[in-house]
Amino acid sequence: MSVADPATPTRVCAGIDWAKDDHAVCVVGAEGEALHRFTVRHDGAGLRDLVRRLLNADVTEVGIERPDGPVIEALLGAGLTVLVIPPAQLKNLRSRYGSAGNKDDRFDAYVLADVVRTDRRRLRPLERDTEQTTALRSTVRARRDLVAHRVAVANQLRAHLQIVFPAAAGLFDDIDSDISLRFLERFSTQARADWLSVKRLEAWLKSVHYSGRTNPAVLYERIATAPRGTVGDHADAFAAVTAGYVAVLRTLNGQIKALADRIAEQFAVHPDRPIVASLPRSGTVRAARLLVEIGDAR
Repeated sequence: MSVADPATPTRVCAGIDWAKDDHAVCVVGAEGEALHRFTVRHDGAGLRDLVRRLLNADVTEVGIERPDGPVIEALLGAGLTVLVIPPAQLKNLRSRYGSAGNKDDRFDAYVLADVVRTDRRRLRPLERDTEQTTALRSTVRARRDLVAHRVAVANQLRAHLQIVFPAAAGLFDDIDSDISLRFLERFSTQARADWLSVKRLEAWLKSVHYSGRTNPAVLYERIATAPRGTVGDHADAFAAVTAGYVAVLRTLNGQIKALADRIAEQFAVHPDRPIVASLPRSGTVRAARLLVEIGDAR
């Protein structure tokens, strides 16, 4: 009678559906059966409980949608292998399991865990980036978010002007440019713009060091032929709204520039800069974005 081979250890995987306040967790066994389901709070005690329960369940590999943050640090710190499955990929994977309807955190946690079980060879373990790359990533993403915010505010200002002062809405190419904001600070209503003539506009443009290539006569024609804006008692109230948008855009422009300067400083001393900067059409900010999204594990 032959002696049986020692039992092969059962491979146990986990999936974590990340959220702002709490995280849904699912642990699956070798056949894809859900062994444990639980939720942990996004705080120190909750993350410690998460790690403890995963280790007690003999989990070694965890699927999650995002590659950074306190949850990732807790998992890596506990020696667990983290496999990132981006949200777009997870969305496509849901159909494999016949899911329909709205997003379900518990179900997504199961999908993440089971994909780690079935598609492990397709997934690359997350590696810690250097502090240098992590810091640069934070700066790059903060600038990206502010740019998106600027686009939204610029669109709101343009929509506002198209109603109360149409001539200013399309006078210059970019509503959030310095020259456009200067114009709105000086000529915030239709009545104030009515004071302009070609010569007066030309003189004002020179006073603010306008470097655009559009002839003042062309700009004045745009003002003169545009639909009339609001005049009278309510014009100043609308001008106050315009001033609010302009002030926000001024602040955003300043902070975006400050972050771009900081990105240039961080990127200049990064050891991978020569590699990424050598790519065609890779300006500083674009190259830095590429570097941080690839990370150190090229």
